[in-house]
Amino acid sequence: MSKKLQGNGRWESSRMMLPEHRAQLIERQRIQSGEAPAVRAQVPTRQELELIRDYTLLPMMLTIVEKNRIQMELSTVSMKQLYVIALDALMRRIHMDLVLVKKSLREHGIKVYDDETVDSAVHYRYVCRGYEDRLAMTRDVVRSEISVRLARYVGGLFKKDDGGV
Repeated sequence: MSKKLQGNGRWESSRMMLPEHRAQLIERQRIQSGEAPAVRAQVPTRQELELIRDYTLLPMMLTIVEKNRIQMELSTVSMKQLYVIALDALMRRIHMDLVLVKKSLREHGIKVYDDETVDSAVHYRYVCRGYEDRLAMTRDVVRSEISVRLARYVGGLFKKDDGGV
């Protein structure tokens, strides 16, 4: 890092810095200050970041499906029983996936915490084997991701199996 960038406060706090580079910079600063080397924190893999993202999105999806189910139960639609049963099945699948994601996070030594919700984004803090960082998603990204995932779940729900209907 050039002398111009070092110590100006902008480089170290930049959000444009990749997590791997931030971890290297922190480690380098510890060594320069004479501090004992920390236990090597492991940056999460792409798969682990996807698990963290699933962990944040699946509960939101469950809430959406549950609200739709309640609305459907209160409606006067003639086929409401069919819709309620389908929404129940959808909730079961999402819940099963959430249980698997939680189990995987535990096995990988990852903890996720609600951080804050700002008008334009939701933030989560996570700790992965000593490495700590934040995940932020704008509301538009959350909406579109949930829409795509719900479409996939619904498609899988009514997918024709080999021995099925």
